[in-house]
Amino acid sequence: MTDQTAQLEWRDQTPIATRFDDPYFSLAGGLEETRHVFLHGNGLPGRFRDGFRIAELGFGTGLSMLTALQAMPEGRLHFTSFEAYPMARADMEQALRAFAELDPSPLLDHWPATQIRTDRLHADIILGDARQTLPQWQGRADAWFLDGFSPAKNPELWDDALLHEVARHTAPKGTFATYTAAGHVRRALAKAGFEVQRIAGFGSKRHMSVGRLA
Repeated sequence: MTDQTAQLEWRDQTPIATRFDDPYFSLAGGLEETRHVFLHGNGLPGRFRDGFRIAELGFGTGLSMLTALQAMPEGRLHFTSFEAYPMARADMEQALRAFAELDPSPLLDHWPATQIRTDRLHADIILGDARQTLPQWQGRADAWFLDGFSPAKNPELWDDALLHEVARHTAPKGTFATYTAAGHVRRALAKAGFEVQRIAGFGSKRHMSVGRLA
């Protein structure tokens, strides 16, 4: 684990990153938001197959990984996430208690180990600034979860160069989904090579963005 551990405060049982003044998941329903944005936005679970590869910017509580694992009907999921400020285990456990229908054990049985190898899950959480670590990654993803804090509060995870690296590390016909519909993010992803669409967001959020590598 790094010395850059996430600093939190709690509002109505939801963890807020004090560094970014932003919640880790929707106050209106984190699990439902994750399914809508990251699963539905990437055409999942319909595209799942054994060895399907997901990559993510912003691991946070691990909610997206656990949600994807639960939705995968069979086979092994390969999941790689890039995280600069990993959450302490006690905070992660407290955050995941909000989701009674989700089994946190595939993560909590291992955390803070950043490599998980089981029959169902092959996960790597790569610590550090993604602007430095993603260019060095040797893998490619079938689907990306772009799940950093909001572009206004965490611009480092949404700059043009990093989103170009996302495209460079995407398999042919691979996809991305993100809760943000910020114009500069959509333009950067389009410039990087994605066919970008703005679709209906979750809850009170009007729009989100999805795309497929052209």
